[in-house]
Amino acid sequence: MNVEIISVGTELLLGNILNTDAQYISRRLSDIGLTVYFQTVVGDNKERLKKAFKTAYERADIIITSGGLGPTNDDLTKETGAEYFNKKLVLDEKSLDAIKEYFKSLNRKIGEGNKKQAYFPEDAIIIPNGNGTAPGCIIEDGGKVLINLPGPPSELIPMFENGVMPYLTKYQDGVIFSKVLRVCGIGESFVAEKIKDILDKQTNPTVAPYAKEGEVTLRITAKGKDEEEAKRLIVPVEKEIRNILGDYVYGVGETTIEEVVSNMLIDKKLTLSVAESCTGGMIASRFINVSGASNFFIEGDVTYSNEAKVRRLGVKEETLKKFGAVSDKTAYEMAEGIARAAHTDIGLSTTGIAGPEGGTIEKPVGLVYIGLYFKGEITVKELHLKGNRQRVRNEATIEAIDMLRRKLINAAAIK
Repeated sequence: MNVEIISVGTELLLGNILNTDAQYISRRLSDIGLTVYFQTVVGDNKERLKKAFKTAYERADIIITSGGLGPTNDDLTKETGAEYFNKKLVLDEKSLDAIKEYFKSLNRKIGEGNKKQAYFPEDAIIIPNGNGTAPGCIIEDGGKVLINLPGPPSELIPMFENGVMPYLTKYQDGVIFSKVLRVCGIGESFVAEKIKDILDKQTNPTVAPYAKEGEVTLRITAKGKDEEEAKRLIVPVEKEIRNILGDYVYGVGETTIEEVVSNMLIDKKLTLSVAESCTGGMIASRFINVSGASNFFIEGDVTYSNEAKVRRLGVKEETLKKFGAVSDKTAYEMAEGIARAAHTDIGLSTTGIAGPEGGTIEKPVGLVYIGLYFKGEITVKELHLKGNRQRVRNEATIEAIDMLRRKLINAAAIK
């Protein structure tokens, strides 16, 4: 069963708001095995919306719309659907009472425009809206289905879950289940090269790599008669990928790399301090976003100036004069200095040239050094990053956290 999503609203075409409705609907449809091949965005125009319906029904059985159910004259989705199927709009007294009650709870009088929200195509299945004034509806005609939902996610999501999902289960063709592996320390092209055989022979499950800033995600998707079967199909593929990529895989699902490292630090009862120059507090912020950070995170310093590096971290003036602030020697002394100053097991440092100015032939924009002090042992990593200032800082942040993750893994393996 094919489904097409039509998002209605000129504000979407102008880029004034992000179309999260289509993302949510697509994800939920995939959960029950319904296929979405096309998504369309159309403005608040009746004729263009009619054309969108005609085109969509040439390739889909079900259309789900979001938006255009409001009280104003340019909210035309429901009216256009009724015209498309040659159905009259009729008043639903129960919906009108619910809209009146909604305004009464706000101590406001119902407007004339809101009354039109209680009119629906004849014989439509009405989807109540418990969070707003725009009920949705389902029209069935000639083997085709049109589902109208309001645009605000706070209204659409509960209506979809409570009204649309139970309706769509009769069209369900198995279950689609996905598992996401999160990869760091290797680019998308290298990931694709390493798992080329898996990508070439994929059928069910399928594997899709996606590049993100500083990391890669691998989405493994399987279709089965139920969720348990789909999960079983994923297991051997996931195992094969993990065997190939090893420690490059750091987590699953929505897990962040800082969450993974935070849990490792808590488990090992290790303390951490951070001295940042080019990343300007981004590493500290990532860790502090994790609940329980107070169990291991002791201190974060943004030592941006040379004077701060000397005064706070004990970086030698001779080092700065001879090698410069952006150097492996400075990163080394910064990591050691913050660990000693904060009395922590681990000290993590960054220094680099984020750009767009400041680069030279010897030290170009994107040159970053990460220093890691770990119980008396100090290592430094040199990076050559590409992109604008924000991207260089973001990637340096992720690289620093990943460097610590790998150190913790290796330290555990040695023990």
